[in-house]
Amino acid sequence: MVQALGGGFADPAVDAARAFRAAMQAMARPGRIETVTAAAPPKPLSVAAGVLVLTLCDTDTPVHLAGPVDTPDIRQWITFHSGVPFCAAEDARFALGPWDALLPLERFAQGTPQYPDRSATLIVELADLSAQGVRLSGPGIEDVAHLSLPDVAAFQSNAARFPLGLDFFFTAGDRLAAVPRSTTIRSPHAEV
Repeated sequence: MVQALGGGFADPAVDAARAFRAAMQAMARPGRIETVTAAAPPKPLSVAAGVLVLTLCDTDTPVHLAGPVDTPDIRQWITFHSGVPFCAAEDARFALGPWDALLPLERFAQGTPQYPDRSATLIVELADLSAQGVRLSGPGIEDVAHLSLPDVAAFQSNAARFPLGLDFFFTAGDRLAAVPRSTTIRSPHAEV
């Protein structure tokens, strides 16, 4: 329990505001990588994923933890610092874990035609995050951006459901990037 008490925002108002700005910059400019350092969550949760949970989730935000990030230490840390309720995948507003542990994506809320915003946002933990790989285009991208995503076909299928579908944050260490459902995804060698 002692570990759960540490590692949160030192200056909650300032740290949360900076982290929120970084998260919104990443979501508004798909493929842009932001750096955040205001939290120190228990391993194996990355700094960036911990910062996102502390910034975007609260007592009204059901969160699903998947795979190796679903540990007692991480649950206690998140609960202590944000009061988040944990839930099954189908009830989640946010889900957190490595790509393989979050599959299949269809189990998460995709929104409805009347309420497309009632969908889940996935925070995907990656070993590495870089501005290379798949080609991104669409709102917030001037020409084309690149991002190291784990599965081109899954993101293409998600974008095809727009305005329904999932939004994604990707985290590795202290780095984060985002891909909203409105982003067009092409393989790295696809013709524009």
